[in-house]
Amino acid sequence: MSRSTPPAPQRAVLGEQDLHLFNEGTHNRLYRKLGAHLAREDGQEGVRFSVWAPNAERVAVMGDFNGWDASLHPLERVGSSGIWTAFVPEAEKGTIYKYRVRGKNGHEQDKADPFGFRHEVPPRTGSVVWELEYEWGDADWMEGRAARNAADAPMSVYELHIGSWRRTPDGEGGWRPLTYREMAEPLADHVVEMGFTHVEFLPVMEHPFYGSWGYQTTGYFAPTSRFGTPQDFMHLVDTLHQRGVGVLLDWVPSHFPEDAHGLKYFDGTHLFEHEDPRQGFHPDWKSAIFNYGRHEVRSFLLSSAMFWMEVCHADGLRVDAVASMLYLDYSREAGEWIPNEWGGRENLEAIGFLRRLNEDVYGAHPDTVTVAEESTAWPMVSRPTYAGGLGFGMKWDMGWMHDTLQYMRRDPIHRTYHHGELTFRMVYAFNENFVLPLSHDEVVHGKGSLLGKMPGDAWQKFANLRLLLGYMWTMPGKKLLFMGSEFGQGQEWGHERSLDWHLLDDPQHEGVRRWTADLNRIYRGEPALHERDFRPDGFAWLDANDSRNSVVSFIRQGADERQRLVIVLNFTPVVQENYRVGVPEPGLWEEVLNGDAAVYGGSGQGNLGGMESAPVASHGHSHSVVLRLPPLGVLVLKAGAAG
Repeated sequence: MSRSTPPAPQRAVLGEQDLHLFNEGTHNRLYRKLGAHLAREDGQEGVRFSVWAPNAERVAVMGDFNGWDASLHPLERVGSSGIWTAFVPEAEKGTIYKYRVRGKNGHEQDKADPFGFRHEVPPRTGSVVWELEYEWGDADWMEGRAARNAADAPMSVYELHIGSWRRTPDGEGGWRPLTYREMAEPLADHVVEMGFTHVEFLPVMEHPFYGSWGYQTTGYFAPTSRFGTPQDFMHLVDTLHQRGVGVLLDWVPSHFPEDAHGLKYFDGTHLFEHEDPRQGFHPDWKSAIFNYGRHEVRSFLLSSAMFWMEVCHADGLRVDAVASMLYLDYSREAGEWIPNEWGGRENLEAIGFLRRLNEDVYGAHPDTVTVAEESTAWPMVSRPTYAGGLGFGMKWDMGWMHDTLQYMRRDPIHRTYHHGELTFRMVYAFNENFVLPLSHDEVVHGKGSLLGKMPGDAWQKFANLRLLLGYMWTMPGKKLLFMGSEFGQGQEWGHERSLDWHLLDDPQHEGVRRWTADLNRIYRGEPALHERDFRPDGFAWLDANDSRNSVVSFIRQGADERQRLVIVLNFTPVVQENYRVGVPEPGLWEEVLNGDAAVYGGSGQGNLGGMESAPVASHGHSHSVVLRLPPLGVLVLKAGAAG
């Protein structure tokens, strides 16, 4: 068994090298020293408390160990580092505490520990002394995960919100979320059965407002206590790893909430955030923006990233709201932002931080992945820093998501006039290492579920949803799907209720679930669908321009030239007879997947399992097949599979 961290050091205080790196902005493992650490000093067991508050006049720790009397345990300054520290023999594991911080203006405020490993269950705001020991059982996964996260590996991500994935009776007539431990096995069962390679949790970091879904973070080193202890969260990750499932964590270094117990105005000054609201206040989320130019703030955020990688065995971080970090004028009108030193709108300090983040993460853990949620045309987001990029491993393709959903919402009779919405992304598809996301953002705030967006009667809605998923899974790029969409959730997502699992008793919803599972099966099993997700030689149009019939057809290619698939998609609700498609080699072409099959809830139209090619030139190839295209259907053809 492997441990998440070594046993607690005898003295959890920072040495000269630690202080230098911290003040330089390059210390990325501060969680080992700052915060509250169980320790033994001068023969006594207790807790070493350390906190950064350089502009404070006085800092004290108080808690249930001293009757919350801030006069009893003052902290001492550590030179000119801005750090205050004290050893408290009276404190122990489970102690609830806060810091009483007095600013230079004499004002005192009570603060949670920025480096706390555990906090009270909200709405309570105290920190809890805790340790991070855990006996891991995922050594096999950790040793082999480099291949699982590689660019040529299949990556199909199941995005979920822990509090609303599945709920259980609370004994009082209501329903409560599952704990980390309660959900470990059923989540692993579901993900494995569905064939997803990874899960991605909406932010698990402690957050005071449940309705923020975790995107208003206060505890950058603590899994939310709503669902259990840090060890309970580690057990969840461990269980998934042992079942062969990777774990990505949504992480928010772009902004933080202004709650009084949090980071805002921490030592009586604007410490973590910019003082000027044109730089330090986010107009969209009414939150504070980190000061990426302050060395110690960079160390804080870098250490948070490393914490989740090293202590909790995360396989990657999806970095939220990167666009808001890159642009000084993001969501601001003229006069509401301050240009950089060159007069531009680029946030040079944030760019430097993001590059350092990716260099540190990949330098220490090259078998993990970082993913940017970046919605603009900023170049080279997923290219190495040495080449001038930001250094992320992948980037969400928000343009594909927008264009595709806009197209799919249209009544099929109008799609012929908007064919470019379907095909435009291939103009830029290989400029970045893209993930195709159908995320939580598309099924909330009145947007409706994916099923609800689809046009037509009930049958057509389900057929369109299967078509959307089939198009997504066969196009180049890794995949991400939010929970509930895998079985055609009818109503939009609500964070206060469970998914509608009872819908699986309906054959149409069960058909979508089975279709999603089979898409994952063929995506993982066919190298042509994943090996060259990020390379232009893994894709070739057969016909991108048949707008009259609203049909697209293309080839996917693996590293071995014999690993080829032909995909044909019909975006109309009518059967299209005698549709000729060129094929790259002669012989039998088997219909290995048909989205209109009866087992998926379709009408059962197709090609009787396969067809022989004829020496009739089409689409630049010497041979072709004549197909029966099912309504709102997806066909995946493979050469010689049945021969």
